[in-house]
Amino acid sequence: MMETLLNALMSDENVLLAAIYLALGGAYLLVIPLALFFYLQNRWNVAGSIERLLLYFLVFMFFPGLIVLSLFLNFRPKPRKVPQT
Repeated sequence: MMETLLNALMSDENVLLAAIYLALGGAYLLVIPLALFFYLQNRWNVAGSIERLLLYFLVFMFFPGLIVLSLFLNFRPKPRKVPQT
């Protein structure tokens, strides 16, 4: 009975389905939010209104992945050098 259950769980269709779920989950939680982070860093101050609206939508759409990555990424601006007088 246990062997039959293990054989059913390890069939090719189930392994393929698990791989698809892992790939989609990884893309949703890691890959697309990471690309969005870098795009936001480069375009935030120069984006037009339509582009900014699209960026707001993407941040809303991939919010869980952005929260996961925000623990590890730091995009604060670099300190400026103030000239001495």
